[in-house]
Amino acid sequence: MKNARLFGAILLIPAFAFAQGGPPGGMQIAVETMIVGTSELESTVEAVGTVLADASAMLRTEVPGQVIERHFEEGQAVSKGDPLFSIEATTFEADVNEAKANLVQSEAAFRRAGELVESQLVSATEYDTARADYNVAVARLRSAESRLSKTVIRAPFDGYVGLRQINVGDYATIGQELINVVRLDPLRVDFSVPEILLARVQPGQDINVTVGAFPDQVFRGVVTAIDPQIDVTGHSMAIRARLPNSDLKLRPGLFAQVSVSLATKPDALMVPEQAIWPIGNDKTLYIVEDGVASQRTVTIGDRKDGMVEITSNLSAGEEIVVAGQMKIFPGAKVRPIQSMGDGGGR
Repeated sequence: MKNARLFGAILLIPAFAFAQGGPPGGMQIAVETMIVGTSELESTVEAVGTVLADASAMLRTEVPGQVIERHFEEGQAVSKGDPLFSIEATTFEADVNEAKANLVQSEAAFRRAGELVESQLVSATEYDTARADYNVAVARLRSAESRLSKTVIRAPFDGYVGLRQINVGDYATIGQELINVVRLDPLRVDFSVPEILLARVQPGQDINVTVGAFPDQVFRGVVTAIDPQIDVTGHSMAIRARLPNSDLKLRPGLFAQVSVSLATKPDALMVPEQAIWPIGNDKTLYIVEDGVASQRTVTIGDRKDGMVEITSNLSAGEEIVVAGQMKIFPGAKVRPIQSMGDGGGR
């Protein structure tokens, strides 16, 4: 039993000595290092949003009547002004004809009154009454023609028609839904980012969009507008981007993952995430100079693909420890067993 205690004490002596002053005899500690270099870094922010139509309208009837003709096939492309539905127009045509006849009569009376008032055969009041009657007749004709024109429902812009909500032969009431028309190219994407990015997000910046329907494809767009008001509830700002869709793959309503390109730094200092050694709230790196490790507090920036940007207190060309930090301490003698990055192998 006594020999066992003695053996255990002997085993603890090297470990204790190592913890206090490193390996005995100034032995070098093997660590993995790299030479810091510069690389291009694209700073991005991720968000979620919704793909929306740049123009979309549900067409409704403005005058009542029976639907007598349909001029389209569901889902087809239409141009602005193309007829979509025709509503029975006999009554409205009669109103136009009546208004035209009244206008002819009022115009003749107005002309005669003008001739007679010059000869002082009628009073100015009678002339004014004739002119007013003429103006009323003109307005009634325009109103009747407007109602007649609304018996043909037309596409308000270039786009694609959806599924019809009414059939030929049905009686359409005022305000009844008929068909939706959607413009599919370009589309827009609405999304939000935190308010702290207010100074970094600007119109004209590029975005990359992915959707669940095409998970392996990236769609590119550009920021077009930023809402001038911050959402006080979520402390975020709403952003709108234009999304070309010439191949018509995308559809309004899709859930979108959005990546906004904020800026590109041509000479960013990037180190592996595992090289960062936290001490409390500080982020540190082990720097190797003449085979000796020293610890330095640094400031980190953006992260991308397992790498971290160092924004202060580090220069290109310096050698840092990327693996083996647990074995060393400030002032420890180290022996790099492998170098990564610009410095190549050692």
